[in-house]
Amino acid sequence: MYFVYILESDPSGRLYVGSTQDVEARVARHNEGRSKSTKSHRPWTVIYTEAFETRSDAMKRELHIKSWKSRRYILELIGTSR
Repeated sequence: MYFVYILESDPSGRLYVGSTQDVEARVARHNEGRSKSTKSHRPWTVIYTEAFETRSDAMKRELHIKSWKSRRYILELIGTSR
């Protein structure tokens, strides 16, 4: 299984969208500062995941969510009004 995940930065409220086979391990890498794009906004919390059968499907969904370029649309997806 492959997953699309959305993280929220605890200090800044920034959102990050990614995909992986192992969400826990990937979030740990983000929180250890091993990802350049998320290092300065640690710690991160998983606020949403979607499961997919193939890596290709997960990556397509990740790109689709990222194409929205709007926090509002992402929050509508996860059903919250943060």
